[in-house]
Amino acid sequence: MRIAMIGTGYVGLVSGACFSEFGVDVTCVDKDEAKIAGLRQNRMPIFEPGLEALVADNVKAGRLSFTTDLTAAVAQADAVFIAVGTPSRRGDGYADLSYVYEAAQEIARALDGYTVVVTKSTVPVGTGREVSRIIRETCPDAAFDVVSNPEFLREGSAINDFMRPDRVVIGAETEAARAIMKQLYRVLFLIETPIVFTSLETSELIKYAANTFLATKITFINEIADLCEAVGADVHDVARGIGLDGRIGKKFLHPGPGYGGSCFPKDTLALVRTARDKGAPLKIVETVVAINDERKRRMAEKVITACHGSVRGKTIAVLGLTFKPNTDDMRDSPSLEIIPALQSAGAIIRAYDPEGMEEARHLLPDVVFCGNAYETLVGADAMALLTEWNEFRALDLVRVKSLLKAPVIVDLRNVYNPEEMALKGFFYSSIGRPSLPGSQSGNCSP
Repeated sequence: MRIAMIGTGYVGLVSGACFSEFGVDVTCVDKDEAKIAGLRQNRMPIFEPGLEALVADNVKAGRLSFTTDLTAAVAQADAVFIAVGTPSRRGDGYADLSYVYEAAQEIARALDGYTVVVTKSTVPVGTGREVSRIIRETCPDAAFDVVSNPEFLREGSAINDFMRPDRVVIGAETEAARAIMKQLYRVLFLIETPIVFTSLETSELIKYAANTFLATKITFINEIADLCEAVGADVHDVARGIGLDGRIGKKFLHPGPGYGGSCFPKDTLALVRTARDKGAPLKIVETVVAINDERKRRMAEKVITACHGSVRGKTIAVLGLTFKPNTDDMRDSPSLEIIPALQSAGAIIRAYDPEGMEEARHLLPDVVFCGNAYETLVGADAMALLTEWNEFRALDLVRVKSLLKAPVIVDLRNVYNPEEMALKGFFYSSIGRPSLPGSQSGNCSP
């Protein structure tokens, strides 16, 4: 089997490398010559644990290659995957499908014999039909089928998610297309992975419905965390108590500063727009989007409250910039709302992230970026933990206290234990847990 993967972003590169590990001959295509040149030298454009080694192994085995020549790659392929970006369109929140449709036109002109064209990008309901129309209009004699095969990859664990998925969703409506897709996923069939075959529209909606449900679950536990703070309950005990119910499940019940990343923000917004257009508005999802946006802004207020209500002229040490650990992705990260809000309130920001600082330099002006966590703390009036990287879970707290001007920690990921932090002399503020005496208002210098 031969496939062409159009786009070497997060989805395209990970999917292409994983398919090659399954024994498929994969050619990844991108217009960015510098990116392709880097990939040929095994320089990854993204950080994803295990990806560099996986790419190197399969390039060496001759199953994975990189090119800017779409025509040649498509002409030799049994299946062509469209894995280009679908960012939110500025101004209205709709998914920008221009890259998808451009790829469809280019693919149409390069088809040679029967080919399955697969939308791997996250796209609104109806996109597959439009891709089919574009290909047919561009090349009336083409022999092809369009298939929807959404990805369900979590950044930081994407390779495992592809190799051992909960399920594979395939929107295919001809036996020929289903046969090709079954062959591509043969390895997963052998280990009895659930394969869900549906129509194009159903497959497209499954992706959006799944992400929106998870975003709703996150937002729900964040609101419960606020209530826990108000009544003196512990959100982690609440989450465990409800998560043990098999109908609810324990995943995505960890409170924090709000969801971010490349999927949840744009997918929830795109689904809201689609639902409104179809006359079936999703009030729950609309509320989730609004609450999440507001929550990120409120997290800055939590830091300010811990500093006696003012951060003007004070230095805040920020640990973690990416939207989650084990990725360099800054898209819609809570840090992009929290840090500017603190700066607007007069704070000086010193920050460190293990992987995200290169991108953060372009997005967060006037931030002092440091070489490690401890460097951010030197003389700072407070520390704010925004992303739960493992290296932040085991900080030397004696050293932390000695470096801070005031022993104030605002932990937006609940990494540390409130009782332990109080015993060590910290003014410690977390999310959804009972306040200890003196722990919610620090002694930042007025």
